[in-house]
Amino acid sequence: MTKFSPKPLIAATAMAVLTSATLVGAAHAQKLPPVNPAALSGNIKTGGSSTVYPLSVRIVELFKRDGFPGEITVDNIGSGAGITRFCRGEYDVANSSRAMTQAEINTCRANGIEPIQFKVGIDALTIVVNPKNTWVRNLNRQQLALIFSGQAKTWKDVNRSWPDTPIKLYSPGTDSGTYDYFVEEVFRGIPAAQRRAIIPRVPGVQLSEDDNVLVAGVASDPGAIGYFGFAYYEENRSKLKAVNYEGVAPNAATVAAGRYKFARPLFIISSARILKDKPQVAGFVNYYLANVDKVIRAVGYFPEPAAELAKTRQQFLDALK
Repeated sequence: MTKFSPKPLIAATAMAVLTSATLVGAAHAQKLPPVNPAALSGNIKTGGSSTVYPLSVRIVELFKRDGFPGEITVDNIGSGAGITRFCRGEYDVANSSRAMTQAEINTCRANGIEPIQFKVGIDALTIVVNPKNTWVRNLNRQQLALIFSGQAKTWKDVNRSWPDTPIKLYSPGTDSGTYDYFVEEVFRGIPAAQRRAIIPRVPGVQLSEDDNVLVAGVASDPGAIGYFGFAYYEENRSKLKAVNYEGVAPNAATVAAGRYKFARPLFIISSARILKDKPQVAGFVNYYLANVDKVIRAVGYFPEPAAELAKTRQQFLDALK
């Protein structure tokens, strides 16, 4: 992954604690106030999506570099697991590579937590094969359905002109937002409960919430195929080959043009009560939203359009009213 070494982002004389009055005053410009991480105190617990994980880690590194003295945990456990812990009150901020389901929102509300989903960027979910796989350049939805349902045992079963090489599947686990997003696209038309069970039933499939495990698996097997966030492909480009989906490659241009069908928003999730009760969390979320566009391309993802990021920042300002 590209190293990122920015100049100090926050002046030492910046405000120490965010107050609702200050934030409301800045709301008309949808511009967030500066944060002095060194003046904050307390701990912050976050976790969830493996896709959002490298982005959050980069923000945490900068937040601590700029002086935050407390402890910040960033757990890599999958979107679903992260949201579950957030709704139980165990996390201050959840990371997610998909929007919350209505059932998850209802669970949070039943526990007295009103979740706010802040969009922080865009990912291009990327299908990858081993570089020794010279025959696959593009896959369509029907072919992916054959492969990831286990109906195609070899690559020849997908296309008669391809070799009789056994297919080995690598997939995020069922707690992953990437998994949910993938099966919703590939197995659309099948009821949600049924499609979520398709891949785990395939004999020999490797499931993992850790995308690095999937990277290693595909990189070691010429017959392998997997999928995960674009950042993990970018970091391991020399070990993997990206496959076009429906004739479109995952890259900044196709994502910006809305042509790549596996492009999806990335979120961090908190609540107004947490932000008001814990100034260190408000400071962290403020810092995240103020600086995410400075780092997101270096991490391997794509920025939200300016108008969408302005709406997200306004969400944060409104939460502190």
